[in-house]
Amino acid sequence: MIWPLSLLPFFAPSQLPILPVSIKAGIETGVLPQQWPAYDCSADPLPAPWLVHAYNDDLTILRQSGCTDYEKPFLYLLFGSEKALLLDSGSRNGGVVPAVKDVLDAREWAGEVVVVHTHGHWDHVWGDGELKEAGYTVIPATVDANAAYFNISDYFGAVDLGDRPIDVIAIPGHEEASLAFYDHRTGILFSGDSVYPGRLYVPQPAWADFVASNTRLVEYTKGKRVTHILGAHIEQSRTPYVDYPVETVYQPEEHELELGRAALLEIQDALEGLEGPERVYMREYTIWPVERGVNVSVSDALRTPAVEEDL
Repeated sequence: MIWPLSLLPFFAPSQLPILPVSIKAGIETGVLPQQWPAYDCSADPLPAPWLVHAYNDDLTILRQSGCTDYEKPFLYLLFGSEKALLLDSGSRNGGVVPAVKDVLDAREWAGEVVVVHTHGHWDHVWGDGELKEAGYTVIPATVDANAAYFNISDYFGAVDLGDRPIDVIAIPGHEEASLAFYDHRTGILFSGDSVYPGRLYVPQPAWADFVASNTRLVEYTKGKRVTHILGAHIEQSRTPYVDYPVETVYQPEEHELELGRAALLEIQDALEGLEGPERVYMREYTIWPVERGVNVSVSDALRTPAVEEDL
């Protein structure tokens, strides 16, 4: 069972006002909660494994319950006239298939469903196996698979869901297969773990890639209508400069999910003032270098046209 936001038992409806989105003509509008419900794992019954919110008729946001995994990732399901695109597959203990199936069944969806990823960390790919078993197309979260499916050349690619073009930008840094997705229909930039209200983890060996990728997003979004930047987590509180500790489940005062393009500019300004990896605290997020090693080599698949292959 998936509870809609208005029926969730662990918050009062008055805690979740829905704000109208006012933007220029030509962009499809939608609504976002001002605050997402806090997960009280002592509640009886427990919160549903997935919270489902319809941004509009053709974009659904799914958030995994903190009572299944403290990461509480956000997934995004976008519909075109021919394909549906699911960004990420969730973390441990999610059981994502029933949640996705309920959304698809509610709109009697008969088109293809393709699962892609903002990056390859375990809390974003855990559900890949069950989604593949359920018959959905799953693109592995690797540089080469991304380049092939999205035809990425010189860091940029695209996919058309049918009257819904999505630009795909390779942004290695947080993880080598990191991608951002710009939806022309809504003006939303989906940024995964590279930009969100919380700790922006950057492996020190990949620092230069992270700096270059943020600059790439700044340049790409210049002149574009960016209604929201939507990441994959919320770790920040509503109190400026204060985040929730790692593994926190109950976050009653958490920051809203959405950021604006100004976040990219603020991050760029901070990065330009540094000579190398350094922790930088900002109002809504923290640039957080970590020592863990990653494969920081940027595949030639990002720079040259991909050869089509059967994935």
